[in-house]
Amino acid sequence: MKILIKNIKQLVQTEALPRIKVTGAEMKNITSISDAWLAIEEDKIVGFGRMEDWEGISDWTNLTIIDASDKIVMPCYCDSHTHIVYAGSREGEFVDRINGLTYEQIFERGGGILNSAKKLEEANEEELIESALKRLNEIMWQGTGAVEIKSGYGLRIEAELKMLRVIKKLKALSPLTIKATFLGAHAVPAEYKNDKQTYIDIIINEMMPKIAAEQLADYCDVFCEENYFTKEEAIKILIAGKKHGMTPKVHAEQLSNSGGVLAGVEVGAISVDHLEFVGDKEIDALRNSKTMPTILPGAAFFLSLPLPPARKMMDAGLALAVASDYNPGSSPSGNMNFMLSLCCVQYKMTPEEAINATTINSAYAMDLSKTHGSICVGKQANVFITKEISSYAYIPYSFGSNLIETVIISGKIVTGRQ
Repeated sequence: MKILIKNIKQLVQTEALPRIKVTGAEMKNITSISDAWLAIEEDKIVGFGRMEDWEGISDWTNLTIIDASDKIVMPCYCDSHTHIVYAGSREGEFVDRINGLTYEQIFERGGGILNSAKKLEEANEEELIESALKRLNEIMWQGTGAVEIKSGYGLRIEAELKMLRVIKKLKALSPLTIKATFLGAHAVPAEYKNDKQTYIDIIINEMMPKIAAEQLADYCDVFCEENYFTKEEAIKILIAGKKHGMTPKVHAEQLSNSGGVLAGVEVGAISVDHLEFVGDKEIDALRNSKTMPTILPGAAFFLSLPLPPARKMMDAGLALAVASDYNPGSSPSGNMNFMLSLCCVQYKMTPEEAINATTINSAYAMDLSKTHGSICVGKQANVFITKEISSYAYIPYSFGSNLIETVIISGKIVTGRQ
């Protein structure tokens, strides 16, 4: 199948050669082409340029032509941090927070992660697949083309394996590019509350070998936080994960400064995520590493947390990625267009910085820089076409509006919008 998109008002995030990531002041810049065309064959981008330089069509076989006059074309978002596989919602905890309870108080009452773990244990794989596919379709229609999905609502061997097997099946069922993360160290189950070391031993000696044997996880993650897992415990778990072929990631500095970033840098994590309580020490460590700092605006917004120092990190020369943290407790939305708006409104990021953070840099945080995150010949043909809008800045400006008209994933026009 071949697709030609012509008369594009603005073709955004174009590259002659693919960049791995965009850092510091470079994040303010985006290359785009006005009055452009884009050609796709099979699942790859094969050409693009200005309409005035277009040489026309020589082979019309199996060709679909799309006229994108007055419309914007962008690479699909890469969402590098989600918990999309879950059973049941947690709006009751949402009301609890409105009434004054903190995230920690809710957790101590058996809410939070433990609440989701209980619901997930009661659900079967078919139910989890059905509900997750609906969420994947939802975010696809909102412009996401690649997504990372974590376990972590199992917290027991069979439940964690169940989650990861569901994610493996989703890889085959969904057109989206999906990466899987083992997050057994998401919280300590109630029965190990006074014996955390035994649970860590179970993660390392019982869960990891089975996960590796079935090749269920690309990454290993740890929630490094007070009352969850310490820096030293995180390092131990992540090093063990690396031995089983799982690249490290870290939930870091969300509720306090707990050493998650330093743990991630020490073990060579591909990303450290959240970062509300990052300080100068962490920024210095990241500057000399290959680890991608990733902020999750939806979680900070929903929990009313202090905002991560996004501007300070970029001004220090760091790259910055943005993901949704789609989950039932602290960020019940995977809408990356809304994340773009939050970046601009709350973090004072420019539209260019926000787009770089949700495309090229978030692709890096999923080890997809060579294939996703920009309009480049040879990359995966994951793009979306907006409705008629004035510029790409209109997307974060018009928060709450559905501005995406057409989504193309792996060179195929997605149909069946719900």
